Amino acid sequence: MPDNRNWAGNYRYSASEIMVPDKAEQVQEIVARSRRIKALGTRHSFNGIADSESLLSLEKLNRVKNLDRERNLVTVEGGIRYGDLCRYLHQNGYALPNLASLPHITVAGACATATHGSGNRNGNLATAVRAMKIVRADGEEVMYTREQPDGGFAGAVVNLGGLGIVTELTLEVSPTFDMSQVLYEGLSLDRLETHLEEIFGYAYSVSLFTDWRDSSFHQVWIKRKHADAEEFGKPGPEFYGARLATETLHPLPGCPAENCSEQLGIPGPWHERMPHFRMEFTPSVGDELQSEFFVPRAQAYEALCAVNRLREQIAPLLHASEIRTIAADDLWMSPCYKQDSAGIHFTWKPDSKGVEGVLPLIEEALAPFGARPHWGKLFTMSPARLQPLYEKLPDFRKLLRENDPEGKFRNAYLNEYIGAL
Repeated sequence: MPDNRNWAGNYRYSASEIMVPDKAEQVQEIVARSRRIKALGTRHSFNGIADSESLLSLEKLNRVKNLDRERNLVTVEGGIRYGDLCRYLHQNGYALPNLASLPHITVAGACATATHGSGNRNGNLATAVRAMKIVRADGEEVMYTREQPDGGFAGAVVNLGGLGIVTELTLEVSPTFDMSQVLYEGLSLDRLETHLEEIFGYAYSVSLFTDWRDSSFHQVWIKRKHADAEEFGKPGPEFYGARLATETLHPLPGCPAENCSEQLGIPGPWHERMPHFRMEFTPSVGDELQSEFFVPRAQAYEALCAVNRLREQIAPLLHASEIRTIAADDLWMSPCYKQDSAGIHFTWKPDSKGVEGVLPLIEEALAPFGARPHWGKLFTMSPARLQPLYEKLPDFRKLLRENDPEGKFRNAYLNEYIGAL
């Protein structure tokens, strides 16, 4: 019997087998003969989005296939992890525009769920995709490209695993660059009422961390391109009332900072500064649960105040909460579709019952802002509330029917939240 738990251990997959092909042709053969199947990435989802009768891991399909220096594109297999791709790109003089907190996740899995990094001008990770190959239900491999006139590409990128097995992606890249990051401690929530845009727009990437024990953020993580840092000078001793940190810190109070990316303004390669955690260490605390909700950036302060009113219920269950901003995109099932957004993320202690009890309170508090949950994390929102938040959902259902008419890639999660085909 395979190890059929997710990374956090809170979800057990129902699959009786996990197949690990090492060629795209084998993926096609396996899919064609399977009744129900899903791709399995690095298991960093916290719900049943990746569950099925059979699971197919792409861990051996993890190579860089081509680097197009004329068009600034890189083509990779679906199982490659960001940390491995980033090292390759940097060694060859290139960079990706954005990265998530963890470099451990696969490119295909992150794009399928609209996983994101941070920055007012940075879209989620899927916005870097220019083309992708998907093995559909009949075992045939189909290509989607951004230049397609029918608009199907915008529906295929954030596909929630419902279109098939993504075996190949082509991503936009840019010349490599250095970054540095500094941390500040003690930013009051009320500073965001009139300075939210300045705070989140101050640098290439800005993250706020709180444990919701009071109305403040215990840490502010500021990541700047080194060229920008030289232009604007050294960080000052204060940032909107927060104090410059003089030692390295972990975003979760009490955890050692050795597994975090370099701080204290020390410059280094983009891929060693943009993630919060180093590739060689266990990300975050390991033993945790996660939730995240996206609200319009223009209403982020009001939404955070709504969460703050629940802090007595939230704080006992929480490791830490992170607030980031993400640029709008045109991807149908992205939580940031046509909406500059703020992500309100919760890293919970491993108390499933407690978390299940507090999530409805958070979702109700954020309902006036049209909050959209992260597809791969924990939420309790009903399909009746979630589905109207996605105006392109009918088109996405049509795309699923065309590629998978018998529901080979469907599961209980998709049936509940995407609805019947």
